[in-house]
Amino acid sequence: MNGIENITRRIQADAQAEIDGVLSTARDEAQRITAGYRAQAESEERELSAKNAKAADQREERLVSMAQMEARKVILAAKQDVVEEAYALALEKLCTMPEEQYIAVLSDLLVQASASGTEEAVFSAKDRPGVGKAAVEKANAASGKHLILSDQTADIRGGFILKDRNVEVNCAFETLVRLQKAETAGAVVKKLF
Repeated sequence: MNGIENITRRIQADAQAEIDGVLSTARDEAQRITAGYRAQAESEERELSAKNAKAADQREERLVSMAQMEARKVILAAKQDVVEEAYALALEKLCTMPEEQYIAVLSDLLVQASASGTEEAVFSAKDRPGVGKAAVEKANAASGKHLILSDQTADIRGGFILKDRNVEVNCAFETLVRLQKAETAGAVVKKLF
């Protein structure tokens, strides 16, 4: 039996050597495959990290840009409010100037706005009896025109409306300030800011 045992042991040893060789090859292959996948995972992780960092940077840039645009809108709105306030203040100063100066301004404006010299001047209900009458008389005396103080009144804060049949010349201070605003807003913005 010694020969059979030797053969059996050799077969077992050969089988064990073959098993060990297959296992060793399998372990080496598994380590190679694992290393390959690990390298691929690390590469994908770096790529995803880079993409995420880039996406985060881009999002931050967009948010900063939107915040800057919103800030510019707020500043622009504030500037527009200041400009509107400046023109409202100008209108207020026109309407509240001392009576003597107010009559002089209206008188000069009547002379400049009159084309035929026989128009009818319509003032606000507040201005018509005193200031309106005095301005028309002063304008007529200074220019030789024959302007008429209208019995009608207009819903205006200051100034007047000059009527000649179907033609009206609107010299209400609100209108004059609005027209000046259209022409001078750019210069006012430069002056204020």
